[in-house]
Amino acid sequence: MKSVSISGSLRENVGKKDAKAQRNKGMIPCVIYGGKDQKMFVVDERQFKNLLYTPEVRYAEVNINGDVRKAIVQETQFHAITDKLMHVDFLEVVDGKPITIEIPFKVKGTSPGVLKGGLLKKRVRKLKVRGLLENIPEEITADISSLDINDMTKICDIHIDNLEIVDNPNKVVLQVVPTRGSAAATSEEETGEEA
Repeated sequence: MKSVSISGSLRENVGKKDAKAQRNKGMIPCVIYGGKDQKMFVVDERQFKNLLYTPEVRYAEVNINGDVRKAIVQETQFHAITDKLMHVDFLEVVDGKPITIEIPFKVKGTSPGVLKGGLLKKRVRKLKVRGLLENIPEEITADISSLDINDMTKICDIHIDNLEIVDNPNKVVLQVVPTRGSAAATSEEETGEEA
């Protein structure tokens, strides 16, 4: 998983008034917790471009006045009307301690069911996994080359070394559903076989 460097400075004052003043200067109030101590700091809004506004999942190397810590974004708050970033919570990554994070879920290969006219339904865009930071991939890929019409892939069918998928094992993530075209093609094949 790729990292993004974020530089911030400690907040001297804490409170709604100070947070508003910082936002007016283009700074975003942040907090980092989960490690040895909790720190409140501010970061220039432009630094979040490669961390939040990307389809890729990345962790941050947060530098607060020279103190560098690895962290993942735990929560973000956006303004309800303007959709402007208001606050970011970081969870510090402690060596040897597993983290839970959502990873993009993608497919590869060609499904025989789709070639017959079926429709591939991808039920999730991300999968929540738990493991050590060094074992977490940038994405999880499922091969669909064995999926025929009415076949499906569940969470329990996906295996990733050194990682646990934190979700219902019976949840369907991929399914090839029949369409009118595929149903007509199937009935024609059956009629041909009977003749």
